[in-house]
Amino acid sequence: MHGSPALHRTAACPIVLTASERERLKKMAYGHKTEHRLRQRAQVVLYAARGRSNARIARETGLQVETVRTWRDRFAGNRLPALSDRKRSGRPASFAPLQRAKVKALACQLPAESGTPLSRRSASELAREVIARAIVDTISASTVRRWLVQDAIKPWQHRSWIFISDPGFRLKAARVLALYTRAWDGEPLGADEYVISADEKTSIQARCRCHPTPRPRAGQGGAGQPHLRARRSTGLPGRLRRPPGQGVRPLRADHRHRPVHEPGHPGHEPRTLPSAKRVFWIVDNGSSHRGKAAAARLTTGFPNAVLVHTPVRASWLNQVEVYFSAVQRKALSPDDFTDLCQVGNRLRAFEDRYNATAQPFQWKFTTSNLDDLLARLDRHAADRPEECLPRRAA
Repeated sequence: MHGSPALHRTAACPIVLTASERERLKKMAYGHKTEHRLRQRAQVVLYAARGRSNARIARETGLQVETVRTWRDRFAGNRLPALSDRKRSGRPASFAPLQRAKVKALACQLPAESGTPLSRRSASELAREVIARAIVDTISASTVRRWLVQDAIKPWQHRSWIFISDPGFRLKAARVLALYTRAWDGEPLGADEYVISADEKTSIQARCRCHPTPRPRAGQGGAGQPHLRARRSTGLPGRLRRPPGQGVRPLRADHRHRPVHEPGHPGHEPRTLPSAKRVFWIVDNGSSHRGKAAAARLTTGFPNAVLVHTPVRASWLNQVEVYFSAVQRKALSPDDFTDLCQVGNRLRAFEDRYNATAQPFQWKFTTSNLDDLLARLDRHAADRPEECLPRRAA
């Protein structure tokens, strides 16, 4: 053999992936939110698992052969964690771990506990308070925000909740959910039995804007001037029948609560389904159809009607609320009406348009989800009993 001696080359490390590793690597290699460097490293490992050589992988990925060999060897030694960057010395830390812990502990406290006249804190307000308490000499709001994001702490956000107050919540909710699957007392409903969700959307106001609403333009959405002139308000009774999901009239222009058996109430429809064996009316606990007396009045007038109440403070179980949400989003907001007649015309036209293409709602909350929810609430009550006790007035 003439010339310089041939260099000794070691064989490429064989890569064999488990099913979970392959799934993780595919998400890294083809995910839209994956960093470019991690995407390249994941592609190298996936190609190597197919038995390709380092030179071929380098050509297909546009990397150097040494780079391909490096990440192939690192993965073979330490698997998925090896694809991350190794820790570097870098600049010395500006803050001690104890200081970081104190900042996070302060973010988890209510402002009122320290006498701060705020209902919630922003990152900049936390930074100022940290400096005022001499936890650190100086710190920026972005540093505070970055520390809190690491532990998913968001003191500037606020959510409200309602604890279950109805002792029969599980039984009442299960009855409603069973009706959505066309079952009652464990027995399937017949073809001549119907389920109707009914409620009324109150306080629909006829308000007109002081200035005309401009049309949307290129690069700019619709806009509206916030000053309004209030006219009158109305209410929209609505009903949904399963199947299909449909909203029906009428519209009334007064504020008087009508009993469930009186015309004008959403639960009153004397000519609806006269040949039905049973009609189940799902309603909430509004004042016009609350309690056993309302059920008795309805049954007296219509023997084939069965009034089914949702649990107290659980009107979200009534599917008609989904329709009311569509009415609010698509027909009423933003509002710009000169009188109640215009409101009524809009609602009736929207109803006809909606019913023309109405489909049954894809209701996914089942009794299994209900049991999971109640179990989570029980665990929360056991872990934090102080949050579940009602506060007494001073």
